[in-house]
Amino acid sequence: MAGRCASSLPGLRALLGARALTLGKWLLAGCLACAIGAAAAAPTAPPAAPKQNAKGPATATQQTKKDEGFQIAAPTAILIDSESGSVLFEKNADMLVPPASLSKLMTTEVVLNEIQQGRLKPTDEFIVSENAWRKGGAPSHTSSMFVPIHSRVSVADLLHSVVIQSGNDACIVLAEGIAGSEEKFAEMMTARARELGLPKSTFGNSNGLPDPKQLMTARELAQVARQIIRTYPDYYHLYGETEFTFNKIRQLNRNPLLTMNIGADGLKTGFIKEAGYGLVGSAVQNGMSLIVVVNGAKNDKERADEGKKLLEWGFHTFQSEILFAEGQAIVEAKVYGGERGSVPLMADRVVSLMVSKMAQNKLIARVVYTGPVPAPVEQGQKIGKLKVWRNDALVLEVPLRAAESVGTGNLSQRAFDAATELMIGLFRAGIGRL
Repeated sequence: MAGRCASSLPGLRALLGARALTLGKWLLAGCLACAIGAAAAAPTAPPAAPKQNAKGPATATQQTKKDEGFQIAAPTAILIDSESGSVLFEKNADMLVPPASLSKLMTTEVVLNEIQQGRLKPTDEFIVSENAWRKGGAPSHTSSMFVPIHSRVSVADLLHSVVIQSGNDACIVLAEGIAGSEEKFAEMMTARARELGLPKSTFGNSNGLPDPKQLMTARELAQVARQIIRTYPDYYHLYGETEFTFNKIRQLNRNPLLTMNIGADGLKTGFIKEAGYGLVGSAVQNGMSLIVVVNGAKNDKERADEGKKLLEWGFHTFQSEILFAEGQAIVEAKVYGGERGSVPLMADRVVSLMVSKMAQNKLIARVVYTGPVPAPVEQGQKIGKLKVWRNDALVLEVPLRAAESVGTGNLSQRAFDAATELMIGLFRAGIGRL
């Protein structure tokens, strides 16, 4: 019965009406209204890939960079809008690389989630094991909190160290205290990544020291940063703290963006020889909040310069436009066996997108869902996604839910829908044999 529905008919008026023909400097093509037959149609492909050239196929990312005339030296990078999650720039953003201390963002997220769920309190204390002291403390000659062996340290102090000092010993103490061992905590990190919708990240430890399992992409690092900013406002301020003193040892925050007068308020730096120099940064200017990730820089100066360059370019080039207001119906999804033949879909929030102030934006919007949706349908039920492409690059995905409930139809309504689906199935089978 169900097929994959991906609405994608050309024409601006089909999407937002005549008023959408010109909105600032962007144009939007695509249709968010699925016809009855669309649900049974073959999956609609994403926008056509850029043409190949003499040097090989051009990726969507390469095309975006070429169109916008912007380049950076770092081998992997991404810039996103913190509010909407829309992508402003990316370069090899889905390449798995060792994240070094940038993976401590995931460590912090797991700890903060434990606190939010009531399974952990900031006042709880954990004992510093010999393993934590030797592997991440003073004997390790790595970034450390320098906690004394066998001492007791509060979760609050350990969090301060992880965020501000990048303390490897603090990470291990937290991991052992929460999960019993760092290995089990790493499993928690990977499982939590999947819960957050991060399909690629894997973890072998809590601190980012070299480990074959410790791999993340720039895109997923940006998503973890966005999760922390939006979900834990009571703790996010720690990333903007410039120093932390513990046991009479004062250490400065390693994030160079905090002192560059660009509105930076976080987040993390990292380095191991296998990965080079990396940075996850956040900054706010005139109410606009951006998150930048660069990894693989040659030295600490390059990562700082590249991070600042990307952020300033983003603030200078983009502005936010509202596509759909909060509570606005975006599309009608076909319902099978219901008292009504369709259900309106809506997002959980205002749907906005960062668009270029400098040039015309070529956007394609599509709604994708598995349909027709079998009745009954509950209000708030997750149905599909709104996807928006800019210059062949997917820049925004927004979950869509049923705006209303639809009950099960009577016998004649269900019979009619069954006959309709049968005819569509026969039609598709005939087309497939041509």
